[in-house]
Amino acid sequence: MASFLIQRAINSVGVPRTISRYLSSAAAVAAANQTTADADSSSIFAFNDGAEDKIHIKSPMPHTTKLSSFGDSSVTMPLSFMTGSIVGKRFYKQVTTREADDGVGWSVMLDYRTLKTPSKRPLKLPTPGLAKAIAAEWEYQQTDGIRPFTMPLMKLACTALERVPITRPKIIQHLMMKFNQDLVFCRAPEDNELTSSVHERQVEKIDPLLDWVSSEFGFKPVVYSSFFGGKQEDGLVHAVENLLKRTDDCELAAIDAMASAAHSLVIAIALFRGRLQIEEAIELIRLEEDLQVDKWGLVEGGHDVDIADLRVQISSAAVFLGLSRRN
Repeated sequence: MASFLIQRAINSVGVPRTISRYLSSAAAVAAANQTTADADSSSIFAFNDGAEDKIHIKSPMPHTTKLSSFGDSSVTMPLSFMTGSIVGKRFYKQVTTREADDGVGWSVMLDYRTLKTPSKRPLKLPTPGLAKAIAAEWEYQQTDGIRPFTMPLMKLACTALERVPITRPKIIQHLMMKFNQDLVFCRAPEDNELTSSVHERQVEKIDPLLDWVSSEFGFKPVVYSSFFGGKQEDGLVHAVENLLKRTDDCELAAIDAMASAAHSLVIAIALFRGRLQIEEAIELIRLEEDLQVDKWGLVEGGHDVDIADLRVQISSAAVFLGLSRRN
């Protein structure tokens, strides 16, 4: 179901096939590895006594009609939605999208109820394409439970709407703290028999990206062989930090997600700027591990799951980034 859900979501908005393939296969793996919630819960909406773990459904007044009750009816996701737990049985029949009441952004409707974020803010999305993709994630939830781990675009939207506006300086600070230890700056020793093949592949695959960084920001990156990292020029650090400060909330949420999955802010920015495609980014992220797999073999249930998980994290953030752009 998860694979079909993601496929339908991205097909509805014309996402490229390469992204579609990665999202679909990875969602299936994620679903297969998710633990099942207690099926004997006494309530289809609540899973414990904490109010933060309930799906809050606000219904219209009895005398109102469905058409006039959009503003008075809503569905608010619990905070546990962001952790990946199953949050409740499906309680709606139809999912649609509509322009927000104030004309700014697009809303997702579960029947006649407006979908809200965990902090009870309206889920107002910047483009109709992103709204349709998130609506498709909701449309193909199973009747026995709403599974957030099959809804990466919804989780990214909540992050962009709720977390980024209030923690923007901390997000940027966290990204820049790890910049000097970026994956692409770390180079395997050339004079070691065990690592020389890795060094050769890094020179072949990563050096073109470093050349792009140099031309894009005006400073040549420094490579190093220490696990503790090195130090990049202040000019490069400031240029990257200024780029992050100029992003909007959706862009920063996507960059943060991609950097976390890739262990590389440079790769995330290259995806953001269109320098790397998804396949190229995944190849760079997995460069050393794939060499080990080629040499020693792939461990089923280990390497394959890691690959699928990486693909869904990178692909979903890239799809979110593309669909959130108004131009």
